[in-house]
Amino acid sequence: MSKNKLISALFLIFSFVFLSACSINVKTKGGTTLDGGVYVSNNKGDLWRQMPYIPNISGTPNTIASVDVNRLVIDPSDSGAVYLATINDGLYYTYNVARGWNKVLALPSSTTINDVAVDYNNKCIYFVALENKLHKTEDCGRTFVQTYFDNNDNVFVSAVAIDHYNSKVVYLGTSRGDVLRSLDGGVSWKAIQRLKNGVRKIVINPRDSRTVFVATSNNGVYKFNAAGGASLEQLEQYRNQFDNTNWTDYNKELKEFSLGINFRDLHFSHQDNSLILATDKAILRSFDEGSSWIKLSLLTPEKDSFINAVAVNPQNSQEILYVTDTSFYRSADGGTTWTVKKLPTSRSGSVLLIDFNNPNIVYLGVKKIKK
Repeated sequence: MSKNKLISALFLIFSFVFLSACSINVKTKGGTTLDGGVYVSNNKGDLWRQMPYIPNISGTPNTIASVDVNRLVIDPSDSGAVYLATINDGLYYTYNVARGWNKVLALPSSTTINDVAVDYNNKCIYFVALENKLHKTEDCGRTFVQTYFDNNDNVFVSAVAIDHYNSKVVYLGTSRGDVLRSLDGGVSWKAIQRLKNGVRKIVINPRDSRTVFVATSNNGVYKFNAAGGASLEQLEQYRNQFDNTNWTDYNKELKEFSLGINFRDLHFSHQDNSLILATDKAILRSFDEGSSWIKLSLLTPEKDSFINAVAVNPQNSQEILYVTDTSFYRSADGGTTWTVKKLPTSRSGSVLLIDFNNPNIVYLGVKKIKK
């Protein structure tokens, strides 16, 4: 069989697997079940299928069934393109999950990937945060250049975001609490804030990229008003950048809630302009960009809630999903009521991602449960 015919046959097998109704797991030659990696549902989480295969020409595909998932990031211009950031196993990507995954060989193969940000105007340009470095590719991951390096090996680059209006504007966050900004696509950087806790996520308002939200490890939420800043000269008006004149701190508003100690996620819903904050103990929602918050009612009491990841339907913000170590929860009415199902794996749910073109398709990343 020719190489092209073999690969085509593998693709057909992957497509059949994706459309099948029941869940399977990969087994090794010794019979050990490998139930890690990524699961995909095409019916909003009712049924799951493990999607672990890495196609090759040997006739026996490799798999990602043993990897622990740190993040899943979707290409904002192509919902079929998904990046898999692993814990200690580098970066993978797919342009069609039914056809398998590919490893990014130009990056270290055994490192933890903290974040990925894809250019809204050019899918071959993206940034990858790993260790104390930020790398950039302009050729779809064939080669990378290092665009940022922190001289402290104990500080890691924890978050990266690209402005959807002007992709030359890039934000970077570190575990030390630094928020940096580049106006030339990552060539040069300027510190615009130093927070007391590590940065966990940077979210740019999809309706107005001048509004940027920063979430920290202690469940803090801040809003930054970029006020344009299309050039380095315009940014000079913020020379005294640490006086908080263009920063809003929402920790006072959040203190009235029992949030637990672990940040999980921050989403901005384009559909209704709401902000959703998830911690290990609670899910909060704001309809005024953080000035006030309401807490969603969960099925389990706060002391028994162990939220690992949350996702919101990009087309209908009433649909909210979250996962724990053992269970998958889904609400169709903004958190008023929930349905719950057991996860299709012995590992814990670590990441949820919803396809923005077809919200019926949901990705679930999993990782080993800590003993």
